[in-house]
Amino acid sequence: MAEVIRMPRMSDTMTEGTFVEWHKKVGDTVKSGDILAEVETDKATMELENYVKGTLLYIGVEKGKSAQVDQVIAIVGAPGEDFQALLNDSGKTAAPEAKKEEKAPEAEPKAEEKTEVKEEAKTETKTEAKVEEKAETKTEAPVSKDQSEEGRIKASPLAKKIAQDKGISLDAVSGSGPEGRIIKKDVEEFVPQTKEATKTEKPVIQIPQIVGEEGHDETPVSQMRKVIAARLSQSKFTAPHFYLTISVDMDNAIAARKSLNEVSPVKISFNDLVVKAAAMALRRNPAVNSSWLGDTIRTNKHIHIGVAVAINDGLVVPVIRFADNKSLSQISAETGDLAERAKNRKLQPADWEGNTFTISNLGMMGIEEFTAIINPPDACILAVGGIQQVPVVKNGQVVPGNVMKLTMSCDHRVVDGAVGAKFLQTLKQYLEDPVRMLA
Repeated sequence: MAEVIRMPRMSDTMTEGTFVEWHKKVGDTVKSGDILAEVETDKATMELENYVKGTLLYIGVEKGKSAQVDQVIAIVGAPGEDFQALLNDSGKTAAPEAKKEEKAPEAEPKAEEKTEVKEEAKTETKTEAKVEEKAETKTEAPVSKDQSEEGRIKASPLAKKIAQDKGISLDAVSGSGPEGRIIKKDVEEFVPQTKEATKTEKPVIQIPQIVGEEGHDETPVSQMRKVIAARLSQSKFTAPHFYLTISVDMDNAIAARKSLNEVSPVKISFNDLVVKAAAMALRRNPAVNSSWLGDTIRTNKHIHIGVAVAINDGLVVPVIRFADNKSLSQISAETGDLAERAKNRKLQPADWEGNTFTISNLGMMGIEEFTAIINPPDACILAVGGIQQVPVVKNGQVVPGNVMKLTMSCDHRVVDGAVGAKFLQTLKQYLEDPVRMLA
């Protein structure tokens, strides 16, 4: 008997998926474990595995199209088996009823409303006609005998009237209207020239007209971008954000990183130092390592640091698990591997789920300071700016220094200002004296 295959939920935030490629076609024999298609979710492009043995009788979603979770995407059964009844019972799509309501035509206006609209339109038309009639009556002033007989000067009635009132000869006025016709604007802007002015007048510079063609491109929103928009909008407008910024003297961190890279099997970055320092600061300030659950606040005993990675379609946040227990070399190697797989869309759900705190670093792009939107379910996110060489005061003297600014966005439902400030102070201590992280 034929069986229906529906779109599975491939991640905790997935609502729909886009079919990048079908690896099987109608008529192909399939077995359990075969890869039917590749599906783009909000996090990555994943393989859709078959679990029914038989012949692929029906494909419900074309390549490049999207399907909602639980929507019918395929039917597998015996060769030549009639599946139409099964398809009708299951429904070709699982689209919510709300979409049908959106397409329903709007109710026709009542007879009274139609009558009112017609009466208003008639009234407006009559009023406009009267205004235009009056305007024409006022603007059509008598023209001098010489001008009317010669008929050489093309000018609007209003322009002739204004010229007559001002005592301006239309012979001296240049027309900017069609076929050189003199209009109101030409007369009002006309300035009689004296002989002296004519002698000293400089030639008018003609500015060339630049003609261009307007245009734009529209790109369909990817599943990843849809989820980013939904989750961050929910976070921004649901969680009451407040922001704390602190400056960190990075002179000792720079020296420590140089020494560490002389012995480390992998290159350690400043971001690795921030991840390690943040993890240890969370251990000392567990209230920041928390989540808002509505009726309860969850304080996590484990420390999983999410590290934001920019890719072509948007932003993903792979997770460094138990970051406080890992060395700088381990953090560096793991971060590099996750970032590479994220850019190739090879991450799996286990790679991006379970973060308790998030770090977003734009310092390598020259950004000095910024604020970030909290990444649910975290209570805080740390925005890391670049290291800047600035004058600093040390031992009462102004000397060159290397300063990095850190800004933490906090959910005020979970973290108060004093709690957030204490965390940043602890983080500052670790970064300004990296030896503390080795103790």
